[in-house]
Amino acid sequence: MNSTNRTVVVTGIGATTPLGGDAASTWEGLLAGRSGVSLLAQDWAAELPVRIAGQIAVEPGEVIPRPQARKLDRSAQFALIAAKEAWADAGYTAKAGEDTSVDPHRLGAVIASGIGGVTTLLDQYDVLKEKGVRRVSPHTVPMLMPNSPAANVGIELGAHAGVHTPVSACASGAEAIGYAIEMIRTGRADVVVAGGTEAAIHPLPIVAFGNMMAMSKNNDDPQGASRPYDADRNGFVLGEGAGVVVLESEEHAKARGAKIYAEAVGQGISADAHHITQPEPSGNGIAAALQNLIDTTDLKPAEIMHVNAHATSTPQGDVAEIKALRKAYGDDVDHMAISSTKSMTGHLLGGAGGVETVATVLALKNRVAPPTINIQNLDPEVDADVVRDEARPLPEGRIAALNDSFGFGGHNVVLAFRTV
Repeated sequence: MNSTNRTVVVTGIGATTPLGGDAASTWEGLLAGRSGVSLLAQDWAAELPVRIAGQIAVEPGEVIPRPQARKLDRSAQFALIAAKEAWADAGYTAKAGEDTSVDPHRLGAVIASGIGGVTTLLDQYDVLKEKGVRRVSPHTVPMLMPNSPAANVGIELGAHAGVHTPVSACASGAEAIGYAIEMIRTGRADVVVAGGTEAAIHPLPIVAFGNMMAMSKNNDDPQGASRPYDADRNGFVLGEGAGVVVLESEEHAKARGAKIYAEAVGQGISADAHHITQPEPSGNGIAAALQNLIDTTDLKPAEIMHVNAHATSTPQGDVAEIKALRKAYGDDVDHMAISSTKSMTGHLLGGAGGVETVATVLALKNRVAPPTINIQNLDPEVDADVVRDEARPLPEGRIAALNDSFGFGGHNVVLAFRTV
């Protein structure tokens, strides 16, 4: 139980995104190169400088019973939907204990969010100002807590080995999955449900990001606004949703006859310690995370055939990531098919690492890299093989793929997965 060298595998996936209400429809949208970004139709958006976002394809109210939904922030609703899909996809039929194939004391949950219950906080403050103290929901505090998604998933599935919520801005979802891998590898758990969620499509976050000049204001062309690696990119597009995976020790998965999507090889972590919002421009911090991955696992750069890049469509960040890949892996980058699925989903902030892990795992399982859309003029500083416009087959044999995630504050997390 306490081995520190256990192999970790992915046995279940779940998602709810701007492209679809589950992992299958999201994957279909990614392979088709379809944008989930649209013009915001809400009244409050009419006068904003940014009026576009990647809004969820299937509203959670269509999936979660109303009595339960009204006690959950939107971010927790997304997490619960994705986690339940992943749990069922992994072959579990009930919560831990009731399904005897998993011991509740050997089950963990790590669900991250970069911002948490921001819409609950802001909406309930409006209620307080406009309707008075008696109208504020008694559920407000457990709804706005950043750990609310993780806690609700843990309660729903019966996870007793530990429930955690890493918060590291846009690297949060990836850090959650990396933490989950270590929980299994070090013997704290046999099974961990892990991922990220975010629900921040609200006027205040949109205006705040817009005033930072971080977001695209291409309101006239919503579907073309998120354009990673394009020479004329002008900022990210906000998205919402969640992505969750079920991770298990290989021994546990095989003992119950589970299907296995991929091996979760490990993580590489570093911090830029450079600027609260800007990446270190030379890519040194990211390169350190990429190197840390190689130093702490048995992965070789020559195995890596695909990278689901962080690439948000910001002028500095997209190039810094490519520079970092070159610094860490040199000529091996030449055979890596690089995709930015944010070109289609928008940027899900703390949910990005979860959704993009699902995409990375499916890319390996199906041996196909999704495209990056909206590149009309490739930035000449992007010295890499970017998959453009159409999905591309990946090679046969034992191959690996990376999911890169970086966040405000200089948080760098790189996850690696490998075919089995």
